[in-house]
Amino acid sequence: MYYEVIHKSIDFIEQHLDEELNLDRIAREAGFSKFHFHRIFQKYVGKSPAEYIRTRKLSSAARLLLYSEERILDIAVHYGFESQEAFTRAFKRLYALPPAEYRAQMKLFIQEREEFTMSEIKGWLITGTAPGNYKASLDMQIYHGGRNSVSLERTAADSPDGAEFGTLMQQFDAKNYLGKRMRFAGFIRTCEVSGWCGLWMRIDDKLQNLLGFDNMQYRNIKGTNDWNYYACVLDIPEEAACINIGILLTGSGKVWLDDCTFEEVGTDIAVTDIRTRTENFPLEPQNLKFEA
Repeated sequence: MYYEVIHKSIDFIEQHLDEELNLDRIAREAGFSKFHFHRIFQKYVGKSPAEYIRTRKLSSAARLLLYSEERILDIAVHYGFESQEAFTRAFKRLYALPPAEYRAQMKLFIQEREEFTMSEIKGWLITGTAPGNYKASLDMQIYHGGRNSVSLERTAADSPDGAEFGTLMQQFDAKNYLGKRMRFAGFIRTCEVSGWCGLWMRIDDKLQNLLGFDNMQYRNIKGTNDWNYYACVLDIPEEAACINIGILLTGSGKVWLDDCTFEEVGTDIAVTDIRTRTENFPLEPQNLKFEA
């Protein structure tokens, strides 16, 4: 599945952000020709490899501007820009402010609002089997792009059986998406997740009957991992009434989510509906006489 190729490629990019990265090098690591790799990366991530690398370099540079005293020139050189002027032009295109002004203005903003509470995350809510044991907040220090990510973490002691989970989610009307194949995607980072976590997406009709569902249960994320790209893809039937999306966390640990998208994709992108998952059964009965 191409998502696995994307995961490995993004892992490689994240580990070498402070080095020179080009399409030839990344495609070689992925084991594809650069033309084929460019096509699938653009198709699944929505950006070319070059655009993705530049955005991540600038995002990492923005964090250094806010949380270090390094000179702007040194930051520019560290992330491979040929001059401070080139870095300033690229930074301003993404953040709408030159680096020096961004550093001054955003530091004041951070001092005033270092942490956000759940009520300030517009459109999202916490639910699950034990929502009181989980906390969601906006994080201005750890993010994939832009200025914030959202984090979800367990604040209570781990449940004895590890069965409790919390989810940050939202739901919206399905009418604009009927008959379409939709992809809910985002970038996830984790720290010491003892159970598992993942994106999820559910489609309901007006009687709340389940029409489609994926929670990444069979491709879940555990432990500690840097930013990577994940997606759920479902068809939206004509009888659909409500779409639910979110991220869930079981057990202890912390997960960050950023740069989410919800977009239509072609039928050449496979659905990830958990209900269509098939086991690899043997083709014939096995050992019927118990002699093997």
